[in-house]
Amino acid sequence: MLLLIVLLPLLLGTIATAWAGSRARMASAWLAAAVTASSLGLLLSMGPRVMGGESIRQAWSWVPEIGLALSFRLDGLSLMFAGLIMVIGLCIILYAAYYLSPKDSAAKFYSLMMLFMAAMLGVVLSDNLLLLVVFWELTSLSSFLLVGYWSHRPDARAGARQALAVTGGGGLAMLGGFVLLGQIAGTFELSEMVGRAAEIQADPRFVPALLLILLGCFTKSAQFPFHFWLPDAMAAPTPVSAYLHSATMVKAGVFLLMRMYPVLAGSGWFEAIVTAAGLVTVLFAAFIAIFKHDLKGLLAYSTVSHLGLVTFLVGLGSPLAAVAAVFHVLNHATFKASLFMIAGIVDHETHSRDMRRLGGLWSLMPWTATLSMVAAASMAGVPLTNGFLSKEMFFTEAVNGTAGVWAWMVPAVVTLAGVFSVAYSLRFVHDTYFNGPLGDVPNTHPHEPPLGMKLPAMLLVTLCIAVGLLPAVTFGPLVDVAATAMVARPLPEYHLSIWHGFNLPLLMSVVALAAGVGLYVWLASGRRLHRLASEQWFGPATGRQMFESIIDGLFRWAGQITGRLETGSLQRYVAWFLLAALVVGAAPLLGSGIGTGPRPTMAATPLAVVVWLALLVTCAVIVLTHHRRFQTVVLVGVVGLAASLTFLGFSAPDLALTQVSVDIVSTVLLLMGLALLPQFSPKESTAVRKGLHAMLALAGGLGMSALTWLVLTRDHDSISWYFLEQSLPKGGGSNVVNVILVDFRGYDTMGEITVLGIAAVGVLALMDGMRARRPLTDPAGMPWSFAEQPLLLRVAASVVLPVALVFSLYIFMRGHNLPGGGFIAGLITAVALVLQFMALGQARAEAMLAAAGGRRFVRWIGSGLGIAGLTGVGAFMFGRPFLTSAFGHPHVPVLGELPLASAAVFDLGVYLTVVGSTLLTISVLGQVSREGASPASTTKGVVA
Repeated sequence: MLLLIVLLPLLLGTIATAWAGSRARMASAWLAAAVTASSLGLLLSMGPRVMGGESIRQAWSWVPEIGLALSFRLDGLSLMFAGLIMVIGLCIILYAAYYLSPKDSAAKFYSLMMLFMAAMLGVVLSDNLLLLVVFWELTSLSSFLLVGYWSHRPDARAGARQALAVTGGGGLAMLGGFVLLGQIAGTFELSEMVGRAAEIQADPRFVPALLLILLGCFTKSAQFPFHFWLPDAMAAPTPVSAYLHSATMVKAGVFLLMRMYPVLAGSGWFEAIVTAAGLVTVLFAAFIAIFKHDLKGLLAYSTVSHLGLVTFLVGLGSPLAAVAAVFHVLNHATFKASLFMIAGIVDHETHSRDMRRLGGLWSLMPWTATLSMVAAASMAGVPLTNGFLSKEMFFTEAVNGTAGVWAWMVPAVVTLAGVFSVAYSLRFVHDTYFNGPLGDVPNTHPHEPPLGMKLPAMLLVTLCIAVGLLPAVTFGPLVDVAATAMVARPLPEYHLSIWHGFNLPLLMSVVALAAGVGLYVWLASGRRLHRLASEQWFGPATGRQMFESIIDGLFRWAGQITGRLETGSLQRYVAWFLLAALVVGAAPLLGSGIGTGPRPTMAATPLAVVVWLALLVTCAVIVLTHHRRFQTVVLVGVVGLAASLTFLGFSAPDLALTQVSVDIVSTVLLLMGLALLPQFSPKESTAVRKGLHAMLALAGGLGMSALTWLVLTRDHDSISWYFLEQSLPKGGGSNVVNVILVDFRGYDTMGEITVLGIAAVGVLALMDGMRARRPLTDPAGMPWSFAEQPLLLRVAASVVLPVALVFSLYIFMRGHNLPGGGFIAGLITAVALVLQFMALGQARAEAMLAAAGGRRFVRWIGSGLGIAGLTGVGAFMFGRPFLTSAFGHPHVPVLGELPLASAAVFDLGVYLTVVGSTLLTISVLGQVSREGASPASTTKGVVA
């Protein structure tokens, strides 16, 4: 059930919204809302159990060797965050349907939103730390795509790259901390670590682990000095900003602090670092927010400040501080999401977010202005709003949770932060809706937006008032179970209520409200505030300058290294590579006295001697005539043939057949590629360089031969026997090679076909649109003929194709028990289809395959990878690790007993990927030379 909550948006949501968005914009929004509501319904169905104090845990094995499991936990804390993610998500989905312009891709937006939502749900529901890292990095990647949604804008691209660099780097540090923590605890399951907190904190590796984990939390939640990426991410569409700031991305770091609290808190280190970071952030960001002229910039810095508030409360380490932190997470989500939506409405109507140009919108947009004032009052902590209640709790804990010199300093700092909070909240309202008439904005006739655009903000603003008046009835039960789950022990008695009497926290609130109003009035008089800019006030302390200095330094350093190493000479690259390999390989052997091993040698057979001599002669001819490119390619094929004979001699027909097929296909591809180049490569090497190259080549060859000899003349324990013994009982097949490929080493095969598909698509990306003019004559002056292909070749191809397809099917079907399989069958099919290209010409062959100019081959690759991947995922449904195969021998009428294995479906994916990749590459190379001959062309094949 918990896994399904994540999988619904991850798989169904992303695919369905992408498909529907290309057909109807609103259909994509409705599908996104339906998927989100379904996941929310599943979550709420388990809510009563969690509210009753139960913790629900579900787990499936994934990679047990490294401690990675699909384990999920739903307790009060994860229930609160997961509910927040989906409830705010529903509001954003509705809002975005009206916000996005017709030019914006709804399919792209909603599919990325579903991906991001799934990643966040995975973070808050994961009980396994390694699984949490997977979803954590997925949030970084998906937020990168969302921030850079408007990819045509340089600021969006820069903001996305910066966010990915900061949060991705923090994620890597966090991974290191989790690995250390897992080694200390002996498990990566958080629920098991809680009972070992004392043991973990006593380990000397605990402090490094803590620092690395906190680095990940601080970068994600934009704590000083890593705060700068969040305001720079405001180039994203407003629905994205509202979602990132209120319920998702930046809350991930805060959530992790809360989730790890029972394990990390109590050491002293945790409290000191977290409270200090939070206190600095809440004050610094609140001050900067006052001077931001952009509506979203002001809200971004206010988010940083409020995240610092929550971080400070978590660091205090008391149960009531945990209650205040949890309560403010909920309150902040309500007023901040509504404020971002309102900022988007203002931008949508006036086409500007610059408060220096806005003003006077109260008369033009009274409903929006009213919503703004209520939400901003909550952000400022005005009584009768939810923000006031959590701010009072914040002040209370700042007073009660500190002692000594901090007993007056911390309350003073948080009160000052409250003053700044009131000031920037007041500016948000005053500069936008009052402060004179509407300024010079692109649209001088704004009006109220459609109800659907205001409705999400109206609901959230109403919630701000409802919680402010009835906190115990609305958020009270959820806050209680969430805070209890956070501290992992019963909470002391407390009350969420409007009035707690006359006390110091109330005085701090009054001072903050009065001083905040006074500060803003002073700054705003004479429009002084509009002339101030805080961008450069703090210099390197803002963090952005440090980040940019580090990035610039890295680029300079990389440029210096690249300038020294990357000279443009492939010969030099290969020479350095071989020289380094020789040094590394020879260093441990020199002076070690290692010689020929005791294993007896076998006499060479006459056939082996003939093959060796053929290889030597072929290699010698290649060296002497390597300037003749076409001849060299053909001779390299002889080397492949020798390798095939070697495989055959060692009773490996699978490998021999694969080698022959690969040689045929690669030879065709190489010849097509070389057809775009001159037939002869230039002779550039001097005699001295040739001598050095010869020495290096001989040293490399002799070194590899010596290493091979040392290995083969020694006895060793081979792992082959394991595969030979377990192939049939565990893999369901007697063809050991194929069972290894699709079962034992299925991960490797999955990676190989992925790389193959990427390579083919890369060829398309690099050469799409490229054209090369055909030469009129060859180097001897003889004219080229581009006449129709010979009749004999066409007839032969028409006969070969059906025979080859039947043979491919035969090879495919028998592959699990006899030599064959999807890879070989794919190569055979590719060879047969290549022959069609040669016999019919590219245009007719692609028309016969309905290839749509070769673009359909991309779908073949995608289908193959999809089938292979789904086969692996299907194992999860049966509680098995990824790519675990199943097999059986059902009895079928007429046919009798049939050996069937799920690996055959995986093999089908391999088959489609191989065929699609080969044909796509051939199609692209053929497209390059499809242009007719040009009178000005020469034998060198000038590229157009």
